[in-house]
This record gives sequence, structure tokens and C-alpha cells, in this order.
Amino acid sequence: MISPPPTVLRTETAPVLDLLTVPQVMAPLQLGRSAVYDLVHSGQLASITLGRARRIPTCALTGFIRTRLEQEAAR
Repeated sequence: MISPPPTVLRTETAPVLDLLTVPQVMAPLQLGRSAVYDLVHSGQLASITLGRARRIPTCALTGFIRTRLEQEAAR
């Protein structure tokens, strides 16, 4: 008798995080490399470092854009 394959437990509550490179963030923001790094170093744009590589989660980019839009709307 063959037993069924083991069930893989999935956590549906954990979102999948896509990580973007600095050049991938530069394009939608239409900013240069140093401007993106300035946003990261000032804490306005969250990022992580993997070895020597800087990565920005897509949720951090969308959150940054949302925050800036809200700030502009409040003016």
C-alpha cells in the first residue's frame, strides 16, 4: 500500500516578500542611484542588506509612495 505524500503546512497569513534592487527602485521613482540611497539612509525607505547587496521589499516601496501621496494630499 502506498501512503499519500506528506502534507506541507502553509501559513496563509505570511505574505510573500519580493525584494527589489536599487536600480529596480530607481525606475518607478524616476530617481538616481544616490537619491534612492539617500532615502534608504535617512530611514524613509526600508531596506535590508544581504552580504554586500542592498534590497528593498516591494511593500516598503509601496508604503513609501503611499506615505508621500498622503503627505502631498494633506498640504
